[in-house]
Amino acid sequence: MPRSKKGKRGSSKSGGKNGVKGESGASDDDLASDILSHYSSASESASVLEEGTGAEPVDEQTAQEETEDKLKQCIDNLLDKSAKTRLAALESLRLAFSSRLLYDFLIERRLTISDCLERSLKKGGSEEQTAAATVFSLLCVQLGGGTECEEGFKMLRPILSAIMIDGGANTSARQSCARALGMCCYVSADEDGEDLVKSMSHLESVFMSSYPNREGTLPTPKPGSPGLYSAALQAWALLVTLCPASRVSVLLNLHLPKLQACLESSDVNYRITLGETIALLVELARDIDSDFELEDAVGLCECLKGLATDGNKHRAKNDRRKQRSIFREVLHYIESEDFTEEKIRFGVEGVYIDSWMRRRIYDAFKEILESGVRHHLQFNPLLRDIFGLGAPLILDSVVKSTKISRFEKHLYNSAAFKARTKLRNKVRDKRADVM
Repeated sequence: MPRSKKGKRGSSKSGGKNGVKGESGASDDDLASDILSHYSSASESASVLEEGTGAEPVDEQTAQEETEDKLKQCIDNLLDKSAKTRLAALESLRLAFSSRLLYDFLIERRLTISDCLERSLKKGGSEEQTAAATVFSLLCVQLGGGTECEEGFKMLRPILSAIMIDGGANTSARQSCARALGMCCYVSADEDGEDLVKSMSHLESVFMSSYPNREGTLPTPKPGSPGLYSAALQAWALLVTLCPASRVSVLLNLHLPKLQACLESSDVNYRITLGETIALLVELARDIDSDFELEDAVGLCECLKGLATDGNKHRAKNDRRKQRSIFREVLHYIESEDFTEEKIRFGVEGVYIDSWMRRRIYDAFKEILESGVRHHLQFNPLLRDIFGLGAPLILDSVVKSTKISRFEKHLYNSAAFKARTKLRNKVRDKRADVM
């Protein structure tokens, strides 16, 4: 049964501590592959039974129990004295959380895991902080928002923000915390907008460091800074999609001229992030007011044309190709409001990425879930709700053989996404008074 983004998700027991440590003698380095192989055998058991090949049926319950024992061991290992053991446990959990749905298992252990991740973020080294922030993002995606997720986010948000804005912290850890802050706030921010306001403010404080000074000169970036700016700006752009119309207008006037000036940055990936964010802001502004016009449309288009045709030999060939491709799309949208549609296939379904907002949302989930994003699109109620896919499909052989036309799927996806946007607008209206 699908679980809504807000409110309690189905029946849940009070969060207790994790179970006893597994008795497996496997090393820490073997846990990740063992967990994934157990999940693979469990997920394949149904097809083995259906095919009736005569082979001995796989005991799905046993495979599930063995996997959960290993996951419990990983959770216990998060408190181990050895940093290597803790890192291995975090990596195992990252792989497990991104590749399968574990809601029933995690709902009873969410407080224990959150406590362990808090400890890793506060006391761990840079690698451990980086991994812990990623695992917390995945935990929020697994829990799918709601009260259970909100309580964990309220506990860890100040810590994620503190690491992200700490100029003395490791750059990789700061980037991971920026991405986690954006994703976790997007999934679990409360309707009154308090967490949203604070998260966006902290993210702004990071990427605004790249803005030109009073003389109009861009600051010289420190090593690793462009990557941090990109992570913070992408997370911020994700949260902008939650803002009420009145706030979007303010953000547009405040940031668009500065973002345009930053297109002169020497880092290609940051330039691309800037271009995509500018397109998103313009798209949101046009959704609010169909007659919206940019104040300096000519100047922006000239800048975009230069980046879309950039042939500077001192830049890597792949960087030039990637930059030209993205900025051609951005320029085309700014000039004609056309977006290059993309279809993401998973199982017998597909979702259309037909706007800059949808692309930003999909890219954020893809970055955190990696190769597991299609599995979550197919089965995770949170992602299916966000992209308007309805309840997870239960297909038999007859349904699988029935083809739905591409046009019909596109119409359904578009209608569902518009309906969900209307519902989200109601929440934005509630946040408008706060923001």
